[in-house]
Amino acid sequence: MPPPGPPPEAPKRSRPVARYTPPIVPTLLRDYGLATRRYAEAYLARQQPAPYLDDLVADYPRRGGKMMRPALCIAAARACGAASADALPAAASIELFHNALLIHDDIEDGSEVRRGHPALHITHGIPLALNAGDALLLRALEPLLDVLARPGGYGPAILAATRTMARETVEGQALELGWRATNRTDLVPSDYLTMVLKKTAWLAFIWPIQLGIAVATGGRRTIVHPDGVVRFGFFLGAAFQIQDDLLNLVADDAYGKEWGGDLYEAKRTLLLIHLLGSATGADRRALDRFLALDRADRTPAMAREIASLMEAHGSVAYARSVALALAGAAAHEFDAVFGHLAPSPDKDFIAGLIPWVFERT
Repeated sequence: MPPPGPPPEAPKRSRPVARYTPPIVPTLLRDYGLATRRYAEAYLARQQPAPYLDDLVADYPRRGGKMMRPALCIAAARACGAASADALPAAASIELFHNALLIHDDIEDGSEVRRGHPALHITHGIPLALNAGDALLLRALEPLLDVLARPGGYGPAILAATRTMARETVEGQALELGWRATNRTDLVPSDYLTMVLKKTAWLAFIWPIQLGIAVATGGRRTIVHPDGVVRFGFFLGAAFQIQDDLLNLVADDAYGKEWGGDLYEAKRTLLLIHLLGSATGADRRALDRFLALDRADRTPAMAREIASLMEAHGSVAYARSVALALAGAAAHEFDAVFGHLAPSPDKDFIAGLIPWVFERT
């Protein structure tokens, strides 16, 4: 499906994004994140751990993380009238599912660092890491299956949303991997936005909000318009991903990943797509040579050269401007989707994620 809403140019109806992240955002990220970790631990701990498996399954979830996805689920549920405890199973499932995909992503991307430590396949090898990721995907379903046994009637809505998210996410990942495998150099920004809608926005924003709303409403009535949730999640998710791509060029210890990983992996980020469309002559030939190499043959000097070209050709500035335009669109959609709900810290938290996307490390 094409990305909903306008192309990268700033929508006329967008409104300015708040300059600073409100204090409620780090507060609820911490509080809801801690509650989710405690709840999820019951699904990670085993009285008789399986060798070569359970310690690996629990590794990434126990490394921490920003906990944005489960916190967003809980906040959406509470903003719509539910209690935190009602949303914890869905929040735990989201966090476990996300970590399972990180294990697979690190293998597919050849990433070496995750959350400041060696990636799982670096320390244990690809076969064991891949098996642990598979096991964690199955473990992530357990909280949702437990929900089906509860009264309330929202199990089918949660499973339907999860099925859609899973399909969109793997389709988006396939696009990103396929573009690299076939060395696509003819992509345009709309291609990138389609991929980001599927790969990033659905898992990180749309699905958590959908699950939170389903918990609050019992899956039987609509408090907010479902299409509005998709638009809000897409705009914010795309801004989030572009900012992540930008952070990869200035990665430090707080970022938790190696510098330039996207460049070494030749990911078709918005920056790279813009550079492909603007570089000519010797610059374009250098870029083409770089992209034609295998990952192992791309040197730090080559990656630094491509990063310099992105700066020189305005690709960095372009990506920043698109991310800000998308954030402005997200702010507008927030008003349309959540504006009628009663004031609450959770509503403020969801709105506060828009500036937080740019101010996080």
